[in-house]
Formats: sequence, C-alpha cells, structure tokens
Amino acid sequence: MTVSELINKTDRTAFSFEVLPPLKGTGTDTLFRTIDTLKDFNPEYINITTHRSEYVYVEQPDGTYTRQFMRRRPGTVAVASAIMQKYGIKVVPHVVVSGMSREDIEYMLLDLQFLGIRDLLVLRGDKAKDEARFTPVKDGYSHATDLIEQVNQFNGGHFIDGTPIKNPGAPFSYGVAAYPEKHEEAPNMEFDLQVLKKKQDLGADYAVTQIFYDNQKYFDFVDQARKAGIHIPIIPGIKPMAKLSQFTVLPKTFHLDLPEELSKAVEACKTDAEVRQVGIEWGIQQCRELISHGVPSLHFYSIGAADSIREIAKEIY
Repeated sequence: MTVSELINKTDRTAFSFEVLPPLKGTGTDTLFRTIDTLKDFNPEYINITTHRSEYVYVEQPDGTYTRQFMRRRPGTVAVASAIMQKYGIKVVPHVVVSGMSREDIEYMLLDLQFLGIRDLLVLRGDKAKDEARFTPVKDGYSHATDLIEQVNQFNGGHFIDGTPIKNPGAPFSYGVAAYPEKHEEAPNMEFDLQVLKKKQDLGADYAVTQIFYDNQKYFDFVDQARKAGIHIPIIPGIKPMAKLSQFTVLPKTFHLDLPEELSKAVEACKTDAEVRQVGIEWGIQQCRELISHGVPSLHFYSIGAADSIREIAKEIY
C-alpha cells in the first residue's frame, strides 16, 4: 500500500519519522541506531532526505582550507534500499529540485523503480548556503510543481524527452510539503495555499508540514486549507526541542514562532538536559492534542532528537 493508503487504513494515528543519509564516509551506524531507537513503535514509513552538492571548506594537511563543491550526504537511494532490506519498513525517499537537473531526477526515478519503491516526497528543497535566493542548476527546475509534472510524465509512461518507457511499472505516489506558518518566500498565506492546492490538483496524495510548536497554527492552517479546496491529508511535522541553542536557531531557521509558554520554559533552562526534558513534556502535550483532533499521522524529524521522540512515543502510542 502507498503512504496515503496506510494512514487512512485505520483509526490509529500513524507514526513515522525522517532520517538523514550518513555524512560522506561515516557509515550507517548512527542511521541504524536511530531506527533501532524508534522501530518499536511500528512506523508506517521512514522518510529519507536528499541533499544537494554545495561548497564546503576542507582542511588540508598544511592547515589551510580549500573551497570544494561536494555532496556531503550522498546515498538517498542506497539508504532507502538498506532500510528496506534490514528492517522491512516502507521507505519514502525525498526527490528534490534543489541541485538536480531533469536528467538527474529521471535517473533517480529509474533507480527507485528498479527497487520497487513507489512512494516519494516531492520537494523544491533548500537554496544553496552561498545563494541569496534559490537558483536552479542548468536544465533544472525552479519549483516543486515543475518536478511534480516530471513525475506525472514518468507515471504516464514517458521520459523527459517524450520517448515512451517500454515497461513503466507501477506509478509513484507522492506527498508534498506544507507550511503552517507560511513558506519564507511566499508573499502571504493565501499565495502559499494556492501553491499547495496546485500541488494537490497535479496529483499529490498528502502533505507533510514543516515543524511547528503552536498547535493552533496547525489547526488554523488546516481550516484555511479546507476552505481553499485542499482536501488531502495534512500530516503535522514534529521536532522536540533538545538544546539551548535551538531557542534562537529554530525560529530563525524554520521561520516559526514559539508559543509564549514554551518560550518561557526554555528560557528558564540552564542546560541542554533541562531543555530536552521541556521538549519531551511539550511534545507529549502537543501530540496528545493533535491526536485528539484526529490527525491521520504524526511525522517526527529525528535528527538530534531520536531519544526524545522515543520518550514521547512511549506516552502516546
């Protein structure tokens, strides 16, 4: 079954989480440790992010640094295969516009088709760290909707050059991103909702939100989406706060507001351990309220938070 079928098959709120491919050369130990920490809660699926190449500074033997263009987290397709083989859990690789040409995307779709993977999360992705604004690569796209149209063309049995696929196989099912507090580049929420509706109308089966800490922001967003004609499931994305630094980093990075109650609780903390406990308690409260409102699934962002997610999941599943 596809993700959309899985999350609608039962009254139970589904559990899922996202992992990152390992840093280049570091192996899969940390990745598998995260999955081992969370697998007891029967995840319906695991998302695997895709990261673009970017400029990084690499230290040389003489102590100087050189600027190199490299992909620090390769291996999304291989990681997807490894998780399926080791755990037998459904995987949802991210397919992104960022840093990818149309041909790169086509080859990724072929690789995933060969593995029998039918579910994708289709995203524009982040701009490069050295870019002031998002810039597509040569022969690439500017928007997630362009990528969706390529996936639809592939599902329809044609490559990007229009030639037919002799054995198209089962079509991909895909989800998309949604932003309860508005995408940073959208001029207003109405525009952002128009984009989400276009993704739905092109064929998206569900949406997963950016992280948020104020449930009312999510509830209001879903209400606005329904009024705008968006009927696909909107899955809340959850990330428990775990470090003092996140008090300022998360609002800036993800363009979100912290509820006053949470803000005061974190501000009173002196150590990361204290913040972690606040994050667990807030996460339990947040997830219980979301479940009471009948959300189809909870999707957790696990980087640096797997142990906290485990504590939350023990209380709500």
